[in-house]
Amino acid sequence: MSFFKFLFSKVFLKNLVIAIILTIALVIGLFYWLNYYTNHNEYIEVPDLSKLEMDIVEKKLDQVGLRYVIMDSTAFNPEYPSFSVVDQNPSPGQSVKENRKIYLTINPKDYALVRIPENIIGNTKRQVLPNLKSLGFKIGKISKKPDIAKDVVLALKHQNENLKPGDKLKKTSVIDIVVGDGSLDYSESNTVNPNEDE
Repeated sequence: MSFFKFLFSKVFLKNLVIAIILTIALVIGLFYWLNYYTNHNEYIEVPDLSKLEMDIVEKKLDQVGLRYVIMDSTAFNPEYPSFSVVDQNPSPGQSVKENRKIYLTINPKDYALVRIPENIIGNTKRQVLPNLKSLGFKIGKISKKPDIAKDVVLALKHQNENLKPGDKLKKTSVIDIVVGDGSLDYSESNTVNPNEDE
């Protein structure tokens, strides 16, 4: 039998059809297996973890098959409980695969401590106020004392305690400021203690 006659014989055509059917079946079977193996089209909705503390976060994510990674702490936010979630990525409501990591930003315990700068005492009120505000402090009472220099900062106080450069206070602490009133001449200024109460 010649080669061309064999190509058109019933035996060859029958085997060719069987081979095509088996190939199609194998491809379809492989597709469905990959679909199942990779959980294609099976997603989990990311829960809202905002303001939740870590023990609750861990339980909630474990229930839905997700993991978490703590990225960093942020500046203290008084609207959130200490050690609770301030931000998350992916955000709530997004669809993710099982075992996906959720990246969390956590609220610290309290405001950070801020150091009183060296260049405060002896500078003018105009220079000192923006400096203290930029560090996160709040300005309280501004009182005046007899001194040769007008509006020069003589002392800083917090809750009636004198502060000195290098002392640390929580951010947002209220600082009272004592400034000179410019009423003294040079000889009088040597007899007045600028830290005395009015």
